[in-house]
Amino acid sequence: MSLHPSLQNYADAWTHSVDAISELVQPLVEGEWNRATPCPAWSVRDIVSHVIGLDCEMLGDPRPIHTLPRDLYHVTNEHQRYMEMQVDVRRHHTAPEMTSELEYTIIRRSRQLRNESRQPDAKVRGPLGAEITLEDAMRRRAFDVWVHEQDLRTALGRPGNLDSPGAHVAKDVLIEALPKVVAHGAGAPNNSAVVFDVHGPIEFLRTVRVNADGRGSVDGAPSLGPLVTLSLDWETHFRLACGRTTPEAVADRIKTEGDPELTAAILREFTITK
Repeated sequence: MSLHPSLQNYADAWTHSVDAISELVQPLVEGEWNRATPCPAWSVRDIVSHVIGLDCEMLGDPRPIHTLPRDLYHVTNEHQRYMEMQVDVRRHHTAPEMTSELEYTIIRRSRQLRNESRQPDAKVRGPLGAEITLEDAMRRRAFDVWVHEQDLRTALGRPGNLDSPGAHVAKDVLIEALPKVVAHGAGAPNNSAVVFDVHGPIEFLRTVRVNADGRGSVDGAPSLGPLVTLSLDWETHFRLACGRTTPEAVADRIKTEGDPELTAAILREFTITK
């Protein structure tokens, strides 16, 4: 038995991104591990700790027994507390400790993927103990690791891989989220349409349609009379969607047409990784 074909894409994307992360951090000196990243409140070290921690959980390792400090003001809910645990427990680790644990985790996880024989719908442990399918878990990991690779690239001034396998997984994840952003978050009126025109290393044109019941759906057919059209580059799109920047900071990179109030509401609700 080997990895199910429908999971291979996610395994390849994870491998590509995690190898890139390893290459990025291997030569860093101690001080560079403390550099701030676009991921709110997290340093380079914190990002790598997060990647290690969640892949250890995918391996079935027990979560660390650790008490979070009371002064972590960016931690405001249970989900953030869950994610912070794997990060804070490594905050005083040295550069060699970080790179060696990352390498060991990559070796173990790669071996697990090579030997993975479970079906895509097999149930596995997700964040906060929730049960999710193996396919969903692997998709989330591919998305998460690519986004954090980009965090590190921004922090270290090493841009790249905007069209890598992980980027294509991220594109699909972010497109799927558009109906919720437009219909639920921004409250677009019933029987309306909003067009997203994204260009750059990854390109797509998608229309979010809100039906008579207020439910949103997305398709690739252009709309003849959209209420709003947003045109932006791929990097700006994913950075907004992942909460790495604000609409105000990238206003010069977004071209909009149509209803200004709905446009503002969509941009205000654009972040999906909360």
